[in-house]
Amino acid sequence: MFSVTTEQRQYATVVLRDEVTQAQLDVVPERGGIATRWAIADAEIFYLDTERFANPEMSVRGGNPILFPICGNLPDDTYSLDGKTYQLKQHGFARTLPWQVVEQSTDGHASVTLMLESNADTRSHYPFNCQLRFTYTLEGNTLTLLQQVINQSDVSMPFGIGLHPYFHVSDKDQLQFDIPSKAFQTKSGEPFDFSGDFDFSQDEIDILFADLSAQVTTVTDPVKRTKLAIAFSDPYSVLVFWTVKGKEFYCLEPWSTPRNAMNTGDRLTYLDPGSQFETSVRFSISSLD
Repeated sequence: MFSVTTEQRQYATVVLRDEVTQAQLDVVPERGGIATRWAIADAEIFYLDTERFANPEMSVRGGNPILFPICGNLPDDTYSLDGKTYQLKQHGFARTLPWQVVEQSTDGHASVTLMLESNADTRSHYPFNCQLRFTYTLEGNTLTLLQQVINQSDVSMPFGIGLHPYFHVSDKDQLQFDIPSKAFQTKSGEPFDFSGDFDFSQDEIDILFADLSAQVTTVTDPVKRTKLAIAFSDPYSVLVFWTVKGKEFYCLEPWSTPRNAMNTGDRLTYLDPGSQFETSVRFSISSLD
């Protein structure tokens, strides 16, 4: 049995439930359309910094923030397009603006579709008329996010798209990673070979895997006795790993472009006028028992 309800908390929260597996997903349209909680039988999959989330002046650290029309940051938050210069903050505007609920379903799953439309403010930073539709679907131990981008402008529209999921962990040193890449880059662009392990004694790890051999990655958590699989379709081609020492989270983020793509053009998607684009990311949890 599936259900979709709306609960009035600090923010109106859409709650998706699968009663058979006792899975639950909480989505907050007002705070960037973010999924703040994903749990299965009270086992928390997502991490959320509740103090930051309660403060509307602070960026959310947790859940699954939506990245559009850029992934990562731009130098001085600046990019140039057709001879003009624009300002765009890290990860773009989709994660900070309120979204609207436009559809929901309990037919074989629990799902909700959110919509974000461009406005005068977004066009001052990103000069395109566009519409985003994101559908969260909860079924069993799987969470799927279908992402749709519609170009309503009369010119081709370049963009990057990504997700920034925070996963809860109690002991990072026990995690086992299967990332489909043999090398990574630091934020400065310096390349290193990847052995499959991370040094969690560092204060922060923020690295990018740009040459992927597959479009699925897994993380095994022997403490929780679970295995997480993240599968992503085109044009996703980059994975970012980020964590901070002393915090019970790690981020393994599928991006379609590396940082600064609006300036370099690296892996940007160009959407024709009046066209629609679709992609998806699927998170699945399996038990080791």
